[in-house]
Amino acid sequence: MATGMLHSHYLFVVLFTLIYLIKTILLLSDKDELLEKFKKKTKIVEMIVSFGFLATGVFLLTQMPHIPSLMYVKVGLVLASIPLAVVGYKKKNKVLVTLSFFFIVVSFGLAQKVKKEKAGKIIAALSGKEIFEQKCVLCHGGDGKLGMSGAKDLSATALPHTGLVEIITNGKNTMAAYKSSLSAEQIEAVASYIETDLKGK
Repeated sequence: MATGMLHSHYLFVVLFTLIYLIKTILLLSDKDELLEKFKKKTKIVEMIVSFGFLATGVFLLTQMPHIPSLMYVKVGLVLASIPLAVVGYKKKNKVLVTLSFFFIVVSFGLAQKVKKEKAGKIIAALSGKEIFEQKCVLCHGGDGKLGMSGAKDLSATALPHTGLVEIITNGKNTMAAYKSSLSAEQIEAVASYIETDLKGK
């Protein structure tokens, strides 16, 4: 379910941003008539997308055991952009509309930064356990059973060593690939730790 919600959230974010980009361009280029037509035609779609964007975002936040500080900033920017957009489009205030869209774009960038920091830092830890605790616990849990964001139960995995190495290296579904942030030896160490300390436990 969490995986589906994550994919849905990304879709809603893209659609939400696209709608606001078009509206912002029309307002800034003084295409008032086209803007009004676009707003009327997309009113229901925009309501659905906005609700989906917020609802899936709130759900995903409730599934996180630890919320990074940057995520609070992201949520604050999104919440601040809403009244700015409402007032800006109503009064055709280009400054408020531009600021609102800027907040949305920055919040999306912060979300990507949080994701990158979670999955992309190079770790100096030597043991598979240390790497697992820094890279994998957030979604898999210390015992491999947490299942956050669609993560598989590692204690029940039937994957052989090569299969674990393949997924850690190249990622799968919502799991990030670690080939650019972990060495082949570190990936082997994590796979071995999963096999000896988590699998079947």
